[in-house]
Amino acid sequence: MASRVVSCTTCGTRNRVPVTAGGRPRCAACHADLPWVVDVSGTEFAAAVEGSAVPVLVDVWAPWCGPCRQVSPVVEQLGRENAGRLKVAKVNSDLAPEVAVRHNISGIPTLLLYSGGREVSRVVGAQPAGQLRRWLTDALASI
Repeated sequence: MASRVVSCTTCGTRNRVPVTAGGRPRCAACHADLPWVVDVSGTEFAAAVEGSAVPVLVDVWAPWCGPCRQVSPVVEQLGRENAGRLKVAKVNSDLAPEVAVRHNISGIPTLLLYSGGREVSRVVGAQPAGQLRRWLTDALASI
């Protein structure tokens, strides 16, 4: 099973967080909610995103994309700020073109918000951190 190592924002302990899991990840040491930021392949998309018990912020990006590299730290920060309430799934469109095709993505970065197995909101292009935070807050409130 694919996973990513993240540091607990409360105690600093490094924890392995799986791409797919029931519930939400918690720190092994202090039991605080962990930021759930994972890389998702095209074959993992359905289980990791559509099958998630918590809302998922999907970041469709590519390594050669400058705006994607600008947005990425903001997306990961939003994941840390919403630990326990949100999962962040990073999808490299070069490695998972089927995800981009399925979602009719014509420009990157594209951020998709999934809840209950379906897309509920999207943002295309690089946006300032404050604007992305407002979009996510408003979208989560409407779920």
